[in-house]
Amino acid sequence: MYRKWLFRLVVLLLSLGLLAGCSSVDIERYAGTTPRLDIGEYFDGKTRAWGMVQDYSGEVQRRFTVEIDGRLEGDTLTLDERFTYDDGETDRRIWTFERQGEDRWIGRANDVEGAVEARQAGHAFTMRYRLPVEVSGREITFTLDDWMYLQPDGRLINRTAMRKFGVTLAEITIVFDQSP
Repeated sequence: MYRKWLFRLVVLLLSLGLLAGCSSVDIERYAGTTPRLDIGEYFDGKTRAWGMVQDYSGEVQRRFTVEIDGRLEGDTLTLDERFTYDDGETDRRIWTFERQGEDRWIGRANDVEGAVEARQAGHAFTMRYRLPVEVSGREITFTLDDWMYLQPDGRLINRTAMRKFGVTLAEITIVFDQSP
């Protein structure tokens, strides 16, 4: 009897944990908050960022800087991102976002699977996308849940959960600054 009860409790707790891991905040919760973030305006020009990748336990696995050249032409935002990691490795990602209305964008990047729907409201911006990443010599595709929050001083904080099968395996934190 005790084993049955314990088994049911474990199954219930695991189910609740998986459901909590899949839930997400609705971007509309931030409508009306300030300062208002518009990624087209924010990233038009040069931006610098500093970030880190932490594994599931919170241990920092990598640190990096990013130099971003942004160009807003009409309703198209192009971001040329150049990453430099603490071990000397470099990488480049080029995003192209097309404005679909006041608060919606469709984005594409050279290493991201398919089109990405992005939304902004108040001081927040979010997008979810699939990204293949090389891990220990093999390619694993993660789902990235990306959130950016504009701070009153003009810095932008980015938090990203890297998930596989709904479980967060790593988190990325990035701070963007437009100062020269």
